[in-house]
Amino acid sequence: MSIFSRKWVILLLHAAAWILLFSLPFLLRPDYSQSSEKKEENNAWLFYIVNNALWIGLFYFNALVLIPQLLYKKRYTYFACSHVVLFAVYLLIGWVNRLLLASDNQFNWRGHLLFTFFFFLFILAASVAFQMSRDRMKADKLAKDKENENLKTELSLLRSQVSPHFMFNVLNNMVALARKQSDQLEPSLIKLSSLMRYMLYETDGERVSLDKEIDYLQSYIDLQKQRFGKNLCVETAFSNIDGNYEIEPMLLIPFVENAFKHGTGFIENARIAIELRVQNKLLYFEVKNRYKEGSDEIKDKTSGIGLANVKRRLNLLYGKKHQFTINKNDGWFTTTLQLNLH
Repeated sequence: MSIFSRKWVILLLHAAAWILLFSLPFLLRPDYSQSSEKKEENNAWLFYIVNNALWIGLFYFNALVLIPQLLYKKRYTYFACSHVVLFAVYLLIGWVNRLLLASDNQFNWRGHLLFTFFFFLFILAASVAFQMSRDRMKADKLAKDKENENLKTELSLLRSQVSPHFMFNVLNNMVALARKQSDQLEPSLIKLSSLMRYMLYETDGERVSLDKEIDYLQSYIDLQKQRFGKNLCVETAFSNIDGNYEIEPMLLIPFVENAFKHGTGFIENARIAIELRVQNKLLYFEVKNRYKEGSDEIKDKTSGIGLANVKRRLNLLYGKKHQFTINKNDGWFTTTLQLNLH
């Protein structure tokens, strides 16, 4: 539809519509041009062209001036009076044109009045329909553009809410390693540096490579495993990705972050299982963590932000092209995502 928004295309369509409209008398009466009486009228064509030009002027004057300035501003009395005046002017102009340009001196006022009245109404109705449709299309386009901008703003806000939460947890891990004077602090800082590089430079676009997102998850998991050590069993199963797929950046980390947040602490046999695979262009991502039955406490003020964000982002970005489920069963908290990578 973008081609129909170009000015030259619009001009051609308008010209074609007017040519078709004013050619109807010749198309419906093929013997009109063969009439000997009409051939003798040297000014007939000039009368016809001037008359049609006046109707075209009425169409655009009503559409571009009277409707925006009077009808849309609810000045209905002025709008009606303007058309009454225009109708009288067109009656007079038609009579003058007939006297000046037509060769015959016969003038039928009754026929002229009826023709001018009905054609005047036709031009006004077409003009109103044209302008209202034009304004409606502009309003729809403006609303669509505004909606897209709002979605972009909202998605940026949701993504930005995830990053500080993630960094807060990772920096706490670094503090713990520094207090222990652990040899793992240096490699952990290197991993943290790569994570920050990914967050700062790779997530500005709408999509990122799925391989990079998986590397990001793996680095985060490694940092968390260093933090908890033997107190937590973490199992990961990332299958080889066949194909170059892309995904919304920072979309999967809230699942993993939520598991480490709520699947650790005072939980016996703490265990987290993470699985990711792609089959037939369908991404399957599952994160499981053990939790304590009957314990619904919130560990910190930012708990729950991740999953709330990811639900909202999935609905905005993928609509019905995804399935997101949360289950609690036999001491396991499971989040599952199926995403169409088309």
